[in-house]
Amino acid sequence: MGKRDNRVAYMNPIAMARSRGPSQSAGPTIQDYLNRPRPTWEEVKEQLEKKKKGSRALAEFEEKMNENWKKELEKHREKLLGGNESSSKKKEKKKKEKKKSNRLSSSSSSSSSSDSSSSSSDSDDEDKKQGKKRRKKKYRSLRKSSESSTSDSESDSKAYQSKSSVFAYCRARTEAVVHNVHVNFQDSTKKKKSKEEHEREKDNKSLSRKRKKIDRGNGPLSSESLSESDPTEEVQVKKKKNSEEREKVTDKTKKRKKHKKHSKKKKKKTAGSSSDSE
Repeated sequence: MGKRDNRVAYMNPIAMARSRGPSQSAGPTIQDYLNRPRPTWEEVKEQLEKKKKGSRALAEFEEKMNENWKKELEKHREKLLGGNESSSKKKEKKKKEKKKSNRLSSSSSSSSSSDSSSSSSDSDDEDKKQGKKRRKKKYRSLRKSSESSTSDSESDSKAYQSKSSVFAYCRARTEAVVHNVHVNFQDSTKKKKSKEEHEREKDNKSLSRKRKKIDRGNGPLSSESLSESDPTEEVQVKKKKNSEEREKVTDKTKKRKKHKKHSKKKKKKTAGSSSDSE
């Protein structure tokens, strides 16, 4: 069985489009856009002049509106001035009427003296009552204001006292904590000092005992006795011993490594000589 031939003929898309001819598109083409009708410079100038004229018309309209507004303001002012003049005229009329009534009352005062005295007494009583009422109202208002001020002051004083008490408590607490810390620090320093003094006393006692033993023996002072007499020298001797021991250990490890390398080389040489002999 042979392989099936799945090959397809190649078609050039550009050639296919040319063979189909021009496409019938609905919209305008690029050439139509480039060939569009454009206005000349004179037509552009005319359009700009028209726009300027439109702005002039708007300015004229605004001027007319301002004139109308001015007229309305003048009318309103005239009305207010006329109202003020009428009020002044009314006041003058009232004054004239009062004068006339006073003249009539003076002419009829001789005939009605008793009536005037009774009416004056009644008016005085009414004035006194009104004065008392006003005083009572003022006293009540002053009392209310004083009560409100006292209540406000009491509330402020309570708040201040509570704040001051809290502040005092916090301050006392902090002072107590600081005092305790200071006392603890002093105790710790005293304990440290006492320990150091105790250790010094022990060292001095031990040194004095050793010196006494040396004096009793009456022998020559050896290097060991001198090292025992001074604790600083003992520490130095110990350090030297430790350093010598470390050096010995390092030397031993180096020797072992060298011995191992030398043994490996010998083994290699023996293996090479045996292979040659064979």
